[in-house]
Amino acid sequence: MKTLQFLTQHLEKLRQQYQNSRGLSSKEGKTTAPKKSSTAPQSSNWLAKLHKSQSIRNIHPPVMWGLAVVSLTSVIGYRFYNQPQLSVGTVSPIRIIAPNNGTFEDVQTTEEKRKEVRTGIVPVLQRDIQLTTQLKLDLTETIEEIEQLRQQTAPFPFIDPKIIPLSTQQYLRTATEKDWQTIVTGLTTGGKAASLSQKNQELQPSLKTAIAQLDKYGQTTSTATLKGLLETIKQSRQRYVKATSKTAGLKLSPLSPELIGLSLNLDDQTWNKTQKTLITTLQKILTQGIPPGMPDYLLTDIIAIQLDSSLSPSALQMATGLLMKIVQNQHNLTVDKEETKRRAEQAAQAVEPVIVEVKAGDVIVEAGETITQEEFVLLDSFQLSRRGINWLGLGVSAILVGGTVTGFCVISNRLHRPMRRRDHLLLCLLSLSTPLLGIFNLGYTNLPAVGLLTSSFYGPTLAVTQVIFLSGLSTFAAATINWSYVLAGTAGGLLAAFMAGRLRSRDELARLGGAIGLLQGSLYFLGYLIAAPVAGTIWSAILPGAILYGLSGMAWSVMALGISPYLERIFDLVTPIRLVELANPNCTLLKRLAMETPGTFQHTLFVACLAEAAARELHCNVELVRAGTLYHDIGKMHDPLGFIENQMGAPNKHDEMNDPWASIEIIKKHVSEGLVMANKYGLPRVIRDFIPEHQGTLLISYFYYQAKQEAERNGTGPISEADFRYVGPVPQSRETGILMLADGCEAALRSLKEATPETALAMIHKIFKARWRDDQLTDCGIKYEELPIIAEVFVKVWQQFHHQRIVYPKGALEHQSTSKSN
Repeated sequence: MKTLQFLTQHLEKLRQQYQNSRGLSSKEGKTTAPKKSSTAPQSSNWLAKLHKSQSIRNIHPPVMWGLAVVSLTSVIGYRFYNQPQLSVGTVSPIRIIAPNNGTFEDVQTTEEKRKEVRTGIVPVLQRDIQLTTQLKLDLTETIEEIEQLRQQTAPFPFIDPKIIPLSTQQYLRTATEKDWQTIVTGLTTGGKAASLSQKNQELQPSLKTAIAQLDKYGQTTSTATLKGLLETIKQSRQRYVKATSKTAGLKLSPLSPELIGLSLNLDDQTWNKTQKTLITTLQKILTQGIPPGMPDYLLTDIIAIQLDSSLSPSALQMATGLLMKIVQNQHNLTVDKEETKRRAEQAAQAVEPVIVEVKAGDVIVEAGETITQEEFVLLDSFQLSRRGINWLGLGVSAILVGGTVTGFCVISNRLHRPMRRRDHLLLCLLSLSTPLLGIFNLGYTNLPAVGLLTSSFYGPTLAVTQVIFLSGLSTFAAATINWSYVLAGTAGGLLAAFMAGRLRSRDELARLGGAIGLLQGSLYFLGYLIAAPVAGTIWSAILPGAILYGLSGMAWSVMALGISPYLERIFDLVTPIRLVELANPNCTLLKRLAMETPGTFQHTLFVACLAEAAARELHCNVELVRAGTLYHDIGKMHDPLGFIENQMGAPNKHDEMNDPWASIEIIKKHVSEGLVMANKYGLPRVIRDFIPEHQGTLLISYFYYQAKQEAERNGTGPISEADFRYVGPVPQSRETGILMLADGCEAALRSLKEATPETALAMIHKIFKARWRDDQLTDCGIKYEELPIIAEVFVKVWQQFHHQRIVYPKGALEHQSTSKSN
């Protein structure tokens, strides 16, 4: 109470000094003219409320700090409430003997063994029916294509293999054009084969053999028959070249030309046998199954073993190459995830529980010995582990939490405008949610939701700080640490905290939720693979858990998006998306403003352009400035004709009244009525602040001097300047300060038509200096050296609105009118 009285007295003293600096005294305030007495009590009540609110604000942070520390400590340190003093790894101070016979299960050791079995299970494989069918179909289609090509190159062989061997006939059809011309020339010039062979000692063996066998055939038959055979071979060669050139786009196109040639150069009997062998061999290989990661050399060995060895060498070569192309990089054995999981769980449950037995009178642990897991099970089962509150652990928790909360408060005060009780309460509740989930051991941290909400409400920096602190506290609170969960959850929370405050649409936030899920699932998967004892064989068993953990990150993001509107209403907060929605001209209040006060609405739009440009230049909250500016003059709807921009050339209402006291009530009322409307329509506090703060405590000079002149004519007492000032407060943020400057310059800039930018800049500087000297910008954080920057921005916007256009000649306009009429 003494502190409260001291603060109240100190504030009253400051108020008196403020009045004295204006040339006013408390006594003068009581002797003013009767017409102003109606406003004096309102001002006095406002000051009283201000005294009370500031006193509460001064004592509020320590209370909230203590509440946050106590609540977080009670949750973070939950494991210290019933903690055994004699636990694993501690030294027993005395010799402890079993009081009774006992048989107890070591639950922790049993679960560790079962976990090893679950993660070490060999994956169960299953045949991929679809892929198996497709591979068979690929082979069948390839065989059909080869058959079509064989028909195009038929007949083959073109002579009885007993006369000319099949190998020679294959060579004659596939030989190069140069070799073929050599053969034809040698056989048709009438020379002997012997002399031809002597002249061509360097010919290839295959060419020599072909020439010799054809020459031998020619000696046993007529020249005409030999020439007919050569013509038959020539046509066969042409059909062969034409057929092999049309393989592009076919199933057999990946085969090498050599393999295609081998398939076309088989005789019909060998080809029919090869077809059956290909189909049978592939069926055997696919039935046996091809697991993932099968190397090519093993595939080659399997094909060689399964193929019929009675095939000719060329048929074997062709069949091996064709089957290799079909099955290479394919695996028709996949992991049966459900069966693997079932067998893993079945194997884990088959692990016998670890049982610890003891007889009455047996020594459990000697004095001075370190307690093992088996001994702890006995001690805890006999209630000899001395469970109780671990005050040291709670103390360490309180110190850790206190330091964390203090650091968070320091960062908050540096980065954010003064917070209300409801802001501290929301941050405290969000912070409590994470360790509370850890107590129930759900395994899915809500850090993405916390980061997304805090970033949307208070900005990325504060959200990143909260996520880092919560991650550390939650890790400390956990009895056992699963680093895969911790790292993945923290990464998801940091991504949400860093990005959410920068996004401006629900669609972007939805994509952020997907990115969070992908990041969490990937990090969880990698972390588990690194920690697993046999990672190479159980990746498929880990993948379902990683997918679920990724989906949990997405689910927390969706949940945060769902509850965000409710939190905005309950705690009177705004997000960037909410600000964009409020700035929509189709909002009810803005539609009313445009219809009932069109002049004010146009004034508002121009002020918004000025304020947005300045906010963007000073790196302020542009969305907040835009929304706040659109609503700053909604109070003028209480009496639209009381403001000159809505009179549309009609007689001035204030000239007709000719009463400055009544006029000042109308002018001031646009602030108070604006606040009433803002509360009625549920506008957030940060938007409502623009309504009184954009006018601050400015003097309404026109009516003040009018009242002053009237008082001098009537010989009444002096006029109090305070009665002709807005109630305030002066701008409390950079955003409302920018609006005050933009609002003050709007009318002056609009009145300039043919002025130069230099003239406009000089006028703006004059207005800015007046605001600065009137102490209107002392609390908003705008620096004096920033005023020239804002002034230059205002001039640029003014130039954009009042750029000059080409003046059309009168004749040109008349021509356009005539053209339109025609």
